[in-house]
Parts: sequence; structure tokens; C-alpha cells
Amino acid sequence: MNWTLAARAAKMNSSVLREILKVTEKPGIISFAGGLPSPKTFPVAAFAEACAKVLREDGHAALQYAASEGHGPLREMVAERLPWKVDPAQVLITTGSQQGLDLLAKVLIDKGSPVLVETPTYLGALQAFTAMEPEVLSVAGDDEGLDIADLRTKASLARFLYVLPNFQNPTGRTMTEARRAALSTEAARLGLPIVEDNPYGDLWFDAPPPPPLSARDPDGCLYLGSFSKVLAPGLRLGFLVAPKALYPKLLQAKQAADLHSPGFNQRMIAEVMKGGFLDRHVPTIRALYKSQRDAMRAALQREMPDDVCWNTPDGGMFLWAHLPQGMSAVDLLPKAVDKNVAFVPGAAFYADNADETSLRLSFVTASIEQINTGVAALAAAIRENRPAPDAGPGAHHKHRKTERKPNETTPLQTGCHAANTARTGHA
Repeated sequence: MNWTLAARAAKMNSSVLREILKVTEKPGIISFAGGLPSPKTFPVAAFAEACAKVLREDGHAALQYAASEGHGPLREMVAERLPWKVDPAQVLITTGSQQGLDLLAKVLIDKGSPVLVETPTYLGALQAFTAMEPEVLSVAGDDEGLDIADLRTKASLARFLYVLPNFQNPTGRTMTEARRAALSTEAARLGLPIVEDNPYGDLWFDAPPPPPLSARDPDGCLYLGSFSKVLAPGLRLGFLVAPKALYPKLLQAKQAADLHSPGFNQRMIAEVMKGGFLDRHVPTIRALYKSQRDAMRAALQREMPDDVCWNTPDGGMFLWAHLPQGMSAVDLLPKAVDKNVAFVPGAAFYADNADETSLRLSFVTASIEQINTGVAALAAAIRENRPAPDAGPGAHHKHRKTERKPNETTPLQTGCHAANTARTGHA
């Protein structure tokens, strides 16, 4: 039998992250690769109690087909927790926030449609958009967020701009208040819709990030959120908040995709969230992740060659690093795996013109001991595989490692600031 694939199927690719995660299953591997929350943060006891209660008091409804929009009480809880006025009727419960990306791609993208993304950006978004065959355009940025001037040159006729303002995956950077205000103003002037993805916004360490873009212009933004990072990813629940004019088509796309997200899981999450549970639980996640970030920062400062650069995220799960000029993170990965440590090459997160020296390090699933061991192993792999000083122009360029001082205002940079800004083309 000859199965004829749709043309769009040829553009679908396997997730680089999923393939790398297979490597991390090798015994003894210390993984800085997966974007997985720490299982230590999963409130197992709370879910056990909620599971029993939902089955006891509402079991028949919980196990039945349900409304495509989602469980009413959960939609109300989502609306109440957001920092701007949201009608629960604008909330659509999705099967993970990844489904939200898939739905909006189906509703908003035609073949050849220009779509704007950050440089770099979330790989899962690129995968969701690619199936609809858009023209993906990268907008430059720096440590403060999106470059407004570059946005202005590329925004003509774009269907939307996709951004992760808080503790971005992969870079960990957070868009400043000034840059958010400028972006909101410019997007309104251009008539450019914004898709704001915020799975990490609650995971701040010392201070919460600035208000969402959606709070500034609710009708001009589509907002995506997730329960995966604050409760449990295995339940596969997220949500989107859409302008009322856009909501009906997203709902129709949801109905065609899976009818509804699991009603039993929705009821369990709603039960767990009662009584302000997240207000008590999320601070414990922040404290754990901050200690792990600090451990990785200290290990990098102690172990890495002077011309390896990295940032210091103010929240979230990821740290962004650069190898010495002339090195490729893709080529380094198998050498690192040989030393029992894994990471994600940063090239996967670029829509175009990838920086081959970049890599993403996740610090939340490794213990302090594993972080120390893994960073030392990674540093050894870099030293053993770096290009020779005479390997050609730009093959080796030494930079001094510096620790960010408490009074510095740059939100991300820890080491080799000049190197990182030179590589992105922005100061």
C-alpha cells in the first residue's frame, strides 16, 4: 500500500530535545538537557487526596466526556489568578500549553504567512508553527528583551509576534519593564497581535517579573499558561486566554483536535488549588530552583575556561551559555556524553542563522552534587575539544570571566559580557 503524505508532513521534524532525552537514559548520565520540572516539586500527597475526593464526590462526571472549553471552576480559578481582568469565558483549558501553540497555529497561520519570533525562541513553538508552513522571521534581541527597532523593520503583514517575556526558554532572560512598555506601544501602533507564552512566570527567585504584555493590551494579545511547571507536567493541562473575537475559532480547533482535555485531571487540579494551595506551594519551588541555579553558577565560575560565557537568570529553569569561538555545541555533545553529562545545543532554538556556540543548561533536575560533577565534566570536555589557537581567524578568542556585582542592572549577564553581546550583535 502506498501512503501519500501531505506536503506539510515533509516539514515536520522530530524534537531535538526528545532525541537528546533518549541519550540521557544511559545509566550514569547527568542531564542538564531536559526542560523537565524537578519531581521533588510534585505535590503527590495533595493529588492523592484530591484524586480520592474527586472520585468519591464527583466520579461519574469526572470520568465522562466534558465541555470543550474546560471545567468551569478551573477556568474561574485561572481568571482570578491573572493580574488583569479576565472573563472566565475567555479561558480555554488545553492539553498542555503545547496544544495552545498548535491551536493558534491552525487558526492564525496560512501557508507563507509571516510569523515573528525571538532570537532564539522555544523549539516547541517552532515545531507547532512549521506544520502550517509559515515564513518564520527572527527578531533580534539583547539581555533586556526584543529589539524594537528590528521588530519595526519586520512587522509588516506579520500574523503575530510570539514571545516568552519571563525566564525565556531557552535563554532564561526576562524582558524589562521598559522594553515591555515599548513593545506594547509599538505593537499597538503597528496593529501587530502578540502571542505571550508564560509557563515560567511564577518561578521568580528574588522579585516577580513585570506585568504581562496581555495586561497592557488584552485585546491585542493571546496569553498561554501552564500547570506543568507549578503542579505536575504528567497531567498535561494548560490554558490560553484569548480575545473574545478569536476565542470561538480556537474552541472549534480544540473540538477537532481532542474534544476536550481530561476532565478528571481538570477536577483534580481544581481541587488541589482550593484554599490558596499555589500561594503556599510555589515558594517552595522557587527556593529549590534558586539554590540549584546558584550551585550551577558557582560551579561554572569555578570550572569553566575563561572564554566560556553564561548568564544568570532571575527565575525559571534554564541558563544560557556560549562556547569559545570556533567550537560547535552540536559537535561537543557526544564528547560530553562520553563523560556522562548532557546538554542541549542551542542551534535547535533558532529559526535561522543559528549560533553554533550556544547551549542550554537546565539546573532544576540535578542535585547540587550532580551539578558540581556534571559542570566539571563538561568543562573537561570543552578543554579537550577546543580548537587550537592557530586554527584560523576567530577560532579562539579569550575573554575574562567576571562575576556580576549586586548593583549591576543587566538582568542576565554573569561571564564574558562582551563576548555574548558581540555574538548577538547587540550591546
